Amino acid sequence: MLSIDEIKKPIAAEIDAFEEKFTASMKSSVPLLDRITHYIVKRKGKQIRPMFVFLSASLCDGINESTYRGAALVELLHTASLVHDDVVDNSYQRRGFFSINALWKNKIAVLVGDFLLSKGLLLSVEHNDFHLLRIVSEAVRQMSEGELLQIEKVRRLDIDEAIYYDVIRQKTASLIASCCACGAASSGADETTVEKMRLFGEKIGIAFQIKDDMFDFGTDDVGKPLGIDIKEKKITLPLIYALNQASSSDKKRMINLVKNHNDEPKKIAEIINFVKSTGGLQYAESQMKIYQDDAFAILNTFPEGEARTSLEQLVRYTTERNK
Repeated sequence: MLSIDEIKKPIAAEIDAFEEKFTASMKSSVPLLDRITHYIVKRKGKQIRPMFVFLSASLCDGINESTYRGAALVELLHTASLVHDDVVDNSYQRRGFFSINALWKNKIAVLVGDFLLSKGLLLSVEHNDFHLLRIVSEAVRQMSEGELLQIEKVRRLDIDEAIYYDVIRQKTASLIASCCACGAASSGADETTVEKMRLFGEKIGIAFQIKDDMFDFGTDDVGKPLGIDIKEKKITLPLIYALNQASSSDKKRMINLVKNHNDEPKKIAEIINFVKSTGGLQYAESQMKIYQDDAFAILNTFPEGEARTSLEQLVRYTTERNK
């Protein structure tokens, strides 16, 4: 599989320029805020979301200044949601580094998230990018609703395939969908094309999350069963399928283990073995492939070129990764 740097080549200069603009978009006259936003920028990830924005714009009518603002808007609102998520989840690490709330406590973390949110809104309003603001705001609404839907269903362990897809479409796929839609809209593409790119991103997002959920049924670096989702009582596609194949007594027993014994390594290992032996991972893999193929089918309606090739490679990178 190609590396992220190889996939990025057609838009490498644009991504470099974007990083400077993104850093500038977070500037503040408050020294504490500047220290914290500097910490955030230094720990950026692989830039996959901006890559989807720029490649989508390039695939449609081309990259322009609006594309840079669209990518910054996505990153600002997404970063704000991550800062708030860490507070909600009492999480003290993010990508192997201390989270904002771990270093500066909850009150400051919430205010930093609010600041980033306002920066994204102002960036759009000041440049009349209302079409981009609408796309990304819709994604933030869906992400919030998806998270709350999951919390509600986790309490009762009341999740079937339809609800699972509802949750991941809103919680995960809506963000990648907004990246692709923003890229297309920023380039001046018509509404039909923007919607086509939004759907393309949604398919990728769903495939990505299914793949992510499958990792939970593996082992960590020291060979222990993971089961992080099980510990949080999250019912994911491999487990849903396994439960649907099981006898009523096995199903009852497994649900009881998830509900009442989700912090016991032996019980977690038992649930993981149950999912593997019942074909849960193979089923999830087959469903992931369907969504991946749907994304490729949409992509193939566009003319061949560097942007289309890179987007195809980026889809493979996000859905065929090993970790």
